Amino acid sequence: MCRNIRTLHNFEPPATPDEVRAAALQYVRKISGSTKPSQANQEAFDAAVDEVHAVSLRLLDRLVTKAPAKNREEEAAKARARFAKRMAS
Repeated sequence: MCRNIRTLHNFEPPATPDEVRAAALQYVRKISGSTKPSQANQEAFDAAVDEVHAVSLRLLDRLVTKAPAKNREEEAAKARARFAKRMAS
């Protein structure tokens, strides 16, 4: 599950709220051990996703760096190359 959580800081264009929410959802799924909670746990699950999403947005807004922003397409190409190399071995 956690492989879907990607670094969201210092990219151009910046991460969207939807990307941050998707990462929050993956995080809550991982720590709860459930991809789809039971009806009894749905409210707690949804509240946790909302809270992690809000905290993550605040964190990303407050982080500072002197490094130049990374290009999303270039980073995706590097990730694809690493994956292809891993699968070829």
